[in-house]
Order: sequence, then C-alpha cells, then structure tokens
Amino acid sequence: MLAPSPLSGDEPPRVAFAVSRNVGTAVVRNRLRRQVRAHLSEVRAQDPNRFPSGVWFFAIQPSAAAAAREVFLRDVDSCLERLVGSSE
Repeated sequence: MLAPSPLSGDEPPRVAFAVSRNVGTAVVRNRLRRQVRAHLSEVRAQDPNRFPSGVWFFAIQPSAAAAAREVFLRDVDSCLERLVGSSE
C-alpha cells in the first residue's frame, strides 16, 4: 500500500488495486479486492481520520490468497496505522 495523495475537500477516499495473476484466479483476486473495500468502508465509518480522503494504492501480494481473512485484514490495518497513525 502506498501513502495517500491528498484530495481537496471532504471527498471520499479513492482506492486502486494492483493484483497480479500470480495471486490466483480472477475469482480469488476479486474476492480479495472486495474484502479490502468492505473493510475500508467499515474503518472509515467508525473513524474517518483512520482512513482519510486521498488516492490510495494497494498492491496485493500472492501470499494474501492463502492467508486467513482475519490475518489479511489485520495486515491492511497495520499498513493504515503505519501510513496514517493509530487512532488510539
């Protein structure tokens, strides 16, 4: 994941993905994208400062396909904390 590029105003964040075919079939790649988008929507609903406006780029690695959903989303949270800071 790369740091956000700021947007003007209070626009919702824009999210782009880079998911190689090495990650898995199209079904697997799309499932991972949907999981990240849903998780980020929940994060933003709970605390907009944790996932601020901007343009975000996620590169999903092949190991994500084999990881448990909870572990995968915990990694997403970890990346957000490193880039934006903890909400606590």
